[in-house]
Amino acid sequence: MQGWARAQEPADGLTEREFREIRALAHRIFGLDLKPGKEALVQARLARRVQELGLGSIAEYVEAVKADRTGAELERLINALTTNHTSFLREPQHFELLRGHILPSLARRASFWVWSAGCSTGEEPYTILFTAAEALGPERLGAMRLLATDISTRALEQAQSGIYPAARLEGLPAGWAQRYFQRGTGRWEGSVRVKPDWRARVEFRRLNLMEDFSHLPRFAVIFCRNVMIYFDKPTQERLVRRFSERLEPGGWLLIGHSEGLMGVRHELRYVKPAVYRKPAEDQGAARGGAI
Repeated sequence: MQGWARAQEPADGLTEREFREIRALAHRIFGLDLKPGKEALVQARLARRVQELGLGSIAEYVEAVKADRTGAELERLINALTTNHTSFLREPQHFELLRGHILPSLARRASFWVWSAGCSTGEEPYTILFTAAEALGPERLGAMRLLATDISTRALEQAQSGIYPAARLEGLPAGWAQRYFQRGTGRWEGSVRVKPDWRARVEFRRLNLMEDFSHLPRFAVIFCRNVMIYFDKPTQERLVRRFSERLEPGGWLLIGHSEGLMGVRHELRYVKPAVYRKPAEDQGAARGGAI
């Protein structure tokens, strides 16, 4: 249009072949299912990096990613294509179940593991931790080991820092802001940070869910919420099977309410929407809706 400068973009834009290559690479490496219609999103998110590297097209960028033996460029591609949207107490029904039923049933154990798989910028694992602190009390809280993983190093850096806009604390239970957060001053005015003693209770680790994680311990609870929505059904099925293998008998899998396991074969027992449980050893393959 006359009077408007055209936004700079890679030569020839994003071709159908380039999109197919990006789509295949993303699916193979980290399970992302980039459906047709996402071409503009891919173009927008990769255009700047193509320009920074002085490349002429996204096709050249794909080759650069493949040729980089350090994995650094693949890391940038993952960070560009993945979305890290989350909040404290997101989908609160899960935390009500955790506080009211799951954690009390684990309270007398010497130790147990909880995993936040796809923890993004950390709000989920910190909410798990604070909920456990309220439910178990200081004497029992030490029994819980909390692992939080994500594929994005950018998201993990923020999660480990524990720094968030102060507005993120709106709507949290009374007392949480004072017990678990520090208020920023000076250049940090308007921000909050999870207190160091609480940050130290979460083990953050980079992990690609498409890779082997059989070395992890068995978990009493696995949170994997609003992650599988980006995967196709075969990938979901493989991942749920592998989650089930890492759950202890009677362990819980909590997924996003926008997700579902309809059409996904698995051995878990449906409890209620977005809540599944591995049958206890004495239950065999029992099914039913009772907790």
